[in-house]
Amino acid sequence: MGTQQILLIVLSVIIVGVAIAVGITMFGNQAYNGNQQACASELQGYGSLAIQYYKTPKSQGGAGQDSTFVTVAKVAAFLGFIGPNDSLQNPSDNGEFRVTNVSGTTVTLKGLGKEMKAGMYPLITTVISLAEGTISSTVSAASSFN
Repeated sequence: MGTQQILLIVLSVIIVGVAIAVGITMFGNQAYNGNQQACASELQGYGSLAIQYYKTPKSQGGAGQDSTFVTVAKVAAFLGFIGPNDSLQNPSDNGEFRVTNVSGTTVTLKGLGKEMKAGMYPLITTVISLAEGTISSTVSAASSFN
């Protein structure tokens, strides 16, 4: 073989190696972003259930629009969250979700995704204003709930 042929083979191997590395990185980024969006979507669903709890009459197991019946334990129980720190007993495929704070008619839920990127997991914080019926989410990254 000539020098030019060997050089072309080496160059081809380098190009294929770089393409594989870029493909793996792109797949990891897409998995992380997809997990982040799935967690945010799941928290939006839990947020609408929290609003439903607030507006459901007391006689039917809700809060009856009475903020004294809105506690971490009661909201978590209505959403189906049980276990330590009111975390979801059987975490979904997307991550783990918790009721982290209840203050008057404001409920805060957090979700920690399962996909890791640079040692961090997607952390979504959702704040639900029960009286107004609004849900807002913020996205960040964390290594754990703490």
